Amino acid sequence: MASKKKFKISYNSPVVLTFALISLIALIIGYLTGGASTKLLFMTYRSSLLNPLTYVRLFTHAIGHANISHYVGNFMYILLVGPMLEEKYGSSRMLIMMLFTAGITGIINSIFFPTVALCGASGIVFMMILLSSFANSKENDGIPLTMILIAIIYLGNQIIQGIFIDDNVSQFGHLIGGVCGAIFGYALRPKSLKSKY
Repeated sequence: MASKKKFKISYNSPVVLTFALISLIALIIGYLTGGASTKLLFMTYRSSLLNPLTYVRLFTHAIGHANISHYVGNFMYILLVGPMLEEKYGSSRMLIMMLFTAGITGIINSIFFPTVALCGASGIVFMMILLSSFANSKENDGIPLTMILIAIIYLGNQIIQGIFIDDNVSQFGHLIGGVCGAIFGYALRPKSLKSKY
């Protein structure tokens, strides 16, 4: 008699899935508070260096989203690409890359764009997009053509939109995320095996 297999749901990508869940909770709380919680905790902008939340928001701005379409737009990509990247690089590295990208984006935004409030995971999305272009690359392979094409298509589009379109989207945040992804991808490529013969 054949045994029946039990249907089981796997929490296959703990960092990416937890990030998606925390961001969804933050979005719901944002709706319930009329956006007050998003502004207080999940949006970075220049504020007093004596306020401890100034430093927290440099990272937590990636959790906050303006509305459901903003959330869905970001997490559609993150949930598509993120689990593959987390499997390849490991959960700890994935978390470090996400935190670094959020932090550097928050710091640069506060320094160079003092009147712009930044929220959302778009920088992390672009980090993952560029990072994924290195997925099958080895140390001695050079720069992957896929990375060059992605940089031209995605980042080039962001530069054009930043210059010609005023749409309340932080193309700068996308660019910083893309640069972080390219740096991580290049730095973390596995070493090629060298023949002894």
